[in-house]
Amino acid sequence: MKNVYCVLVVLCINLAFSQRTPTISHITQKPIKDIGGTAEMTCSVLYAMDFPVLWVKVDKEKITEPVMLSSGSTLIIKDSRFSLRQDIESTSYTLQIKDIQETDAGYYRCQILLGLNNKISADVELEVRRPPIISDNSTRSLVVNEGQPVKLECYAGGFPRPKVSWRRENNAILPTGGSIYRGNILKVPAITKEDRGTYYCVAENGVGKGARRNIAIEVEFAPVITVPKPRLGQALQYDMDLECHVEAYPPPAIIWINNGIQLSNNQHYRISHFATADEFTDTTIRIITIEKRQYGDYICKASNVLGTAEVTVNLYETIIPVCPPACGQPSSHLRSSSIKTASVNVSFLIAIYLYFVHLYF
Repeated sequence: MKNVYCVLVVLCINLAFSQRTPTISHITQKPIKDIGGTAEMTCSVLYAMDFPVLWVKVDKEKITEPVMLSSGSTLIIKDSRFSLRQDIESTSYTLQIKDIQETDAGYYRCQILLGLNNKISADVELEVRRPPIISDNSTRSLVVNEGQPVKLECYAGGFPRPKVSWRRENNAILPTGGSIYRGNILKVPAITKEDRGTYYCVAENGVGKGARRNIAIEVEFAPVITVPKPRLGQALQYDMDLECHVEAYPPPAIIWINNGIQLSNNQHYRISHFATADEFTDTTIRIITIEKRQYGDYICKASNVLGTAEVTVNLYETIIPVCPPACGQPSSHLRSSSIKTASVNVSFLIAIYLYFVHLYF
């Protein structure tokens, strides 16, 4: 009688356990790993001895199909970076991924397959820390007219989500004020020529060295002319240089005018332009061997597509030569006359010397 009772108890226990629904008792919390690291994801199950337990990588946005990684204690995927470990006592299945790549990030699903359309699932997300990468839809370079509103945009991917900041070359002051601006969009209501230059979009998230993009901002503006000396004096028959500094973009056409006539290089004038940068040009006109008629006003005029500017430089007569460019030297024709006179004197002295040599010897 006692044996029959024991058999009945065992049968009842087996029946009770066989009627229990399999369940997932534990799954690893979200792991966050660096590229090249190792991740382990463990799934513990109960009452699932007679059912297959699967690891599947799934795309929750359903762009790609699910990829089955393992079934029970068998690894299905043929990738040496993946391995599977089964603990029979705790009925757990541990999926290990070595040398983690960026593409390994995503959702991993532990699944108990009860039937064709009957599954019990639990998901764990593997997040992979990635250094910032600045997106292609960020601003690269701009050419704008002075006074226009400007919007610079910078977006970056990576994990954790990068923070974006703006700087200027040599830590120059930003149009918004200060040397650093934080945010994806830098707005300038009305840009000025002083705002032109190189801007840096910097994305940082603590992974790696961060990312940086250089953005060149060219501001087109009408010419602005300055002169170091608006009035210059020089004596007759000496040379004199008149200068003006032109700031403009695009680079302007520059001319010199005297008495309504545009001047050009000849025996009386020599004009030179020297560009120190895309926006800066120094121009000089040398008046050679000044004659009385060449005193007066000289106009330095610069023009580009955005406008025209001009300034006047006055040349007046002095008694004493001004250095530079005279520096005590007579003008070219006077120097020539002096050389000829010196040559005559030397010849005369040689002739006298030869005469006396012949006389006494």
